[in-house]
Amino acid sequence: MIFIGIGSNLSSSFGDRFKNIDLSISLLESYQINIIKKSSFYETPSFPDKTKPKFINVVISVNTNLPPVDLMSVLIFIEEKLGRKRNKKNDPRTCDLDIIDYNSKILDFDYQNLNLNIPHKELSKRNFVLYPLREICPNWIDPRTKKNIDYLIKNLQSNNEITKLSENGITNYVKQ
Repeated sequence: MIFIGIGSNLSSSFGDRFKNIDLSISLLESYQINIIKKSSFYETPSFPDKTKPKFINVVISVNTNLPPVDLMSVLIFIEEKLGRKRNKKNDPRTCDLDIIDYNSKILDFDYQNLNLNIPHKELSKRNFVLYPLREICPNWIDPRTKKNIDYLIKNLQSNNEITKLSENGITNYVKQ
């Protein structure tokens, strides 16, 4: 199974953070990337500077015949189409797409001056990935650490704020 994380903390010319995520998913589908499942929206403060706009994140499971490098090319194209600028690390952005897992493989490669690690080496610290991932794949195991998702969530730092947003606008605070 292939999992992609999508996040946004800035509006774009296409709309707000939610619209950026929805448009990202539509664009993925236009590249013959089949969406299998989509998590709820989760909101988290920006990291490391919590004064910047909050992020909305989702995780989707997909099916595609694209190899990882080609999939990454599509993700970067979509980010750029939605106005993403790569200035400084952790800057606010209209759209951020990341391969979370590619068929349980451990992949480390360079692409367009980016060093990519799949799964990301800091995944175990990212509540905005782990909670939505658990929602759509509760039995997921990190291929890098061999730890299951419940273990990873249980070992998150307790000060990581995350809010699950439902379709009808009601929020559910996720306790850590």
